[in-house]
Amino acid sequence: MKNQRISVIIPTWNRVGFLEKAIGSVLAQTRPCDELIVVDDGSSDGTADLVRTMAAIAGREIRYIFQENRGAAAARNRGIAAASGELLCFLDSDDWWDPAKLEVQEQCMQEHPGILISHTRETWFRGGRRVNQKKKHDPPGGRIFSRCLAMCVVGMSTVMARAEFFQVHGLFDESLVCCEDYDLWLRAAVHEEFLLVDRPLTFKDGGRPDQLSSRHRMGMDTFRIRSICRLLEQASLTPRQRDLALAELERKCEIYGRGCIRHGRREEGEAYLSLPERYRQAPGAAAHGDRALSGREHRQPSRAPGRTPASS
Repeated sequence: MKNQRISVIIPTWNRVGFLEKAIGSVLAQTRPCDELIVVDDGSSDGTADLVRTMAAIAGREIRYIFQENRGAAAARNRGIAAASGELLCFLDSDDWWDPAKLEVQEQCMQEHPGILISHTRETWFRGGRRVNQKKKHDPPGGRIFSRCLAMCVVGMSTVMARAEFFQVHGLFDESLVCCEDYDLWLRAAVHEEFLLVDRPLTFKDGGRPDQLSSRHRMGMDTFRIRSICRLLEQASLTPRQRDLALAELERKCEIYGRGCIRHGRREEGEAYLSLPERYRQAPGAAAHGDRALSGREHRQPSRAPGRTPASS
């Protein structure tokens, strides 16, 4: 089967110390990408100079796009709009890839032409040392809606998606300062199968205070609650999906609301504790329920075995 054009999108903001490794891992792929786009979300640390230098050394074009700081979702959306590939991949600027990532994942997508999105396993590091993942972090494949409710189970840097995926399901929500990946994968999982490429082809080094997951750790579930509310209001859920979404909303609101009350924020806590009641009615009866909290919230086989890339 003829290879499709692959576009790789790297959003970045003041991470020049990590970006070189990320770009280097893309340039070292056994299946070179057809387009590499770096979207600079308002950096002031020499990111542009690094990109120019790496492009010159590699002897290939790296498309550099600068925008005023608007957040990770806006940077990814800018890259999607600029990309010309049929297959789009994302790499956070502090992550990196196994050299076979694109080759293996593209082959799996070719073998499952009805699948719009795939993801790989990850290897995690913290402070440069490898750490084991908990069972809850084991990435799922197939119909993953139930797994998507509690937390984000699709690593951003593991994804390869057909351009059609974003035409069907829309872009990342730029109003979310974090959990924008959780939001999009949850929306898509209502209808889509996610193909799991069963190899750890993506590497993450976490635990730093500059990462979004650290900066918003105490309030991340408020963004997830917002996403579930909108899902209950807008999406064409099956009765089973609606029951699962409502149960997860109740769980998250109970935990977060009780926590607010313990920390002296009774009004906020009571608002979250009462929120699920609006959704126990008929679908759509609680339209715009997430906005009520806005002032208080800051087809095919589902698993593909990893394959050894063809030798050159």
